Parts: sequence; C-alpha cells; structure tokens
Amino acid sequence: MTAFDDLMAFQRQTEALASIAGRLGWDQETVMPRGAAAQRGEEMAAIEAVLHARRIDSRVGDWLETAEAPDPAAQASLRLIRHSYDRATKVPADLATEIARATSVAQGIWAEARRADDFAAFAPTLETVLMLKREEAAAMAGDGDLYDALLDGFEPGMTGAGLEAMFGALRPRLLALREAVLGSSHQPAPLQGDYAEVQQLMLSHEMAEAFGYDFHRGRIDKAVHPFSSGSGADVRITTRTAPHDPFNCIYSTIHEVGHAAYEQGVDPAYALTPLGQGVSMGVHESQSRIYENQLGRSRAFTGYLYGRMTALFGDIGVSDADAFYGTVNRVAPGFIRTEADEVNYNLHILLRFDLERALIAGDLAPADLPDAWNARFEADFGVRVDRPSHGCLQDVHWSVGLFGYFPTYTLGNVYAGCLHQALRAAVPELDGQLAQGDTSAATVWLRDRLQVHGGLRLPRDTIAHACGFEPSEGPLLDYLEAKFTRLYRL
Repeated sequence: MTAFDDLMAFQRQTEALASIAGRLGWDQETVMPRGAAAQRGEEMAAIEAVLHARRIDSRVGDWLETAEAPDPAAQASLRLIRHSYDRATKVPADLATEIARATSVAQGIWAEARRADDFAAFAPTLETVLMLKREEAAAMAGDGDLYDALLDGFEPGMTGAGLEAMFGALRPRLLALREAVLGSSHQPAPLQGDYAEVQQLMLSHEMAEAFGYDFHRGRIDKAVHPFSSGSGADVRITTRTAPHDPFNCIYSTIHEVGHAAYEQGVDPAYALTPLGQGVSMGVHESQSRIYENQLGRSRAFTGYLYGRMTALFGDIGVSDADAFYGTVNRVAPGFIRTEADEVNYNLHILLRFDLERALIAGDLAPADLPDAWNARFEADFGVRVDRPSHGCLQDVHWSVGLFGYFPTYTLGNVYAGCLHQALRAAVPELDGQLAQGDTSAATVWLRDRLQVHGGLRLPRDTIAHACGFEPSEGPLLDYLEAKFTRLYRL
C-alpha cells in the first residue's frame, strides 16, 4: 500500500460517513417527527464530530505530503482532499460540532417561525447561527475576507468581488428587460383552477422519468422546501404541491432532477471518492437550471407538457400550446424566490447576496434584517412585503448556516446559459425531440460533457471544458432577451 492508497482508503470511509449524515438531513426534511428535532441535533452534532476528526486527522496531512498521484483523476482527488484538509484544520473541533448542533435545531425553529409568520421567534436563533458562522469564517480566512472564506466552501475559486462584478453586469439588462416585459400590451394569462395532488404527483413522476431520473437509485418525496440529496447509488429528490399551482410541483421536480441527474451521472468509478459528486454548487445549479428552464420551459417541451396536462386534468382553461407556453413563462412580480420567473429570479438572488455579505461583515444586525429586506425588495420589485414568510423567512438557507450559498444560484444560471448555447450548436435538431417529450439528446450531451467527470476539474474549468469557451454572463442575457422579446411581442 502506498501513501496514496492509504489516503484513498481512509477517504472512502469519510465519504461514506458523510453520506450517512446527508441521509439524516433528508430524513429531517421529509419524514422525521417534529418532536425529534432536539435529539436529531445531538445526532447531527455527534456525526459531525466524527467527520471533523477524520478531516483533520494528522495522518491525512502526512499522506498528502508523500502521496504520488498516478493519473489526472488521482491528482484531482489529492487537490480536493488538500482543499478540505486545509479548511477543516483551521476550524476548532468544538466549533464544528456546535455549528452542526445549532443549525440542526435552528432548522426546526425557522420552520415554526415561518409557519407562524413570527420573525421575532427566529431572531435569537439567527443571531446564534450568524455568530458561529462568522467565527468559522474568521478561523478559515486568516487575514482574508470572511465572506470569501464561506463562499469557497460552495464555489472554490470564486470571490465576493468577482460575483459583485458579474452581478453588476447582469442587473441593468435584467431590469430593462423586466420593465419592457411588464409594459407590454401582450400579457399571457395565469393558470386558473384546482389541480388534485394525486395527478400532480403522477405528472411529477412522469417528468422525472422524462428527464432521465433513475428511480432504481432514487425516489421522490414531499418537503416544504424541495431539495436533492445524496450521490452515486442513492440520490433522492423532493417536491411540493399546491392546489392552484401545479407548475410549482412540475418544475420543482424537473429542477431537482437536474441536480440528481448530475449525481447519478458521475462516473461510478469515482463513487465514495472526492470526485464522486458535483464539483460545486454553481455547477450543480447549472444542471438544475438548464433542465428546468432552457429545456423544461422551452416552446418545444411545453407543447408536449400541454398535452400531458390536458390528458390528466381535462380542460385547464388554456386555448392551445402557444398560449400554454406563455402561461408557463409568465413574468410577474412575486415574493417567493423558488416561484420566480426567469426574468425576476436573479434579482431575488442579488438581494440575498448583498444582505448576507452585510450580515457576515457585521454591517447589518440580524434584528434589522426584516426592515433591510423589505426596503430592498420594494425598491427592486415595486411591491411591499406583506408578511415575514414572504420576506426574510421564506428560505431555509440562513437557518442552517449556508451563508455564501445563495449567489451560486445565479452563477448556475450564468453557467446554464453557456451550456445551452453550446448544446444548441451541438444538437440542432433538439426542438423536434423535445416536442415529443424526448430530452435524451440534451441530457446525454450534458452527462457526457459535464456530469460524468464529477469533481475532476475546477468549477469554472468544468464549464469551459463542456462548452468549449470560457463562461460569462453574455449567453444567459442573450437567451433571456431573445426568449421574452418574442414571447411578449416586444
């Protein structure tokens, strides 16, 4: 056994334990009894203590010093282990354990506060989580930027300043497009009526299969906040239903299938290694976004979906497939990020990015978050927030300590725009297939160009390799302007 072999055997066990921790999180979001929250916090803290001890084990440092990588995949594995080791060794074990305990409990407190529309009930918990995350960021950052240290855990190589520049380029064109769209005399009608949950979930299952989700290695459950969990041979997704909004269920499912397809598509040889999962949250989001939007909301695929909806629900009050395409892609101001249209979505993320940077920097106190959120939302969207669950309580992320996560959603949209441009050039006959409900040409291209490689390359290099060009915000903006200019007859 060489040092590299010893390191990889040790890492395999660490990855397996991390998978178990992830399964605990899935259980907490789906079927765990509400009264079990405190005990689950202790369980999560215990397994995090074990994981942290393994991640900072001195033998890992020794193996990294002497291990020799026999091939590019081994080199990438060493790079990722070193990155994790360097970050973990800077964080005290008791702090890592306390963060796991506090965020597990905080998730339940947030859910109750959101249900009751009571920010004051959540504020002390948010303050505790924020204090712990700032302490963790300070340990990792040294003399560097606190927010960058947290962001690096989700999108290695990216900085807050780099995102600020990208978002600054996005914002003017997004605002101009939204103003033009909302001012158009042609406005698609919203969907009306009631849609039974049984049929929604049936269609959700159909959509998952249509986009290549492997139910032999996965399952669909319901959750308040849809998510995907797991990797390799066990990749689970969740969705949600609303009687008046079947699109919420349909497109939440397609979105999460994008995440799950990435994990299921990674080369099986990488299972339980550092390469055996998505390389970053931004790249991960590129998969969910291109599945949901560029493919799932395309004129070709919505024509197919229109047929399936009328077959399941009967008359849905939409005259034809063209009108249905407009209804699916209808642009309207709304409070909820996960329900936002393609034009408005990134403006939701820009708001959260600015606010969480201010929280981490200490420029915004948790108690002042609702006022700051509401003022920014009214300035950006022209609508006054009516209650906390439509404002700063709507997302789970801050309760579980995911500071630095939000910007990866827009980064994923940017990456998806680049991938879509390359995909269209590679598969010119794509629309004809999508119109038949056949997504395989697109999903196979994405699997072969990106998903199969897992964590082999750095995030930006992963996108550049798949597309054949360096990523930028241009393709996304061009796609949005072309699509909505035609749809709204501008």
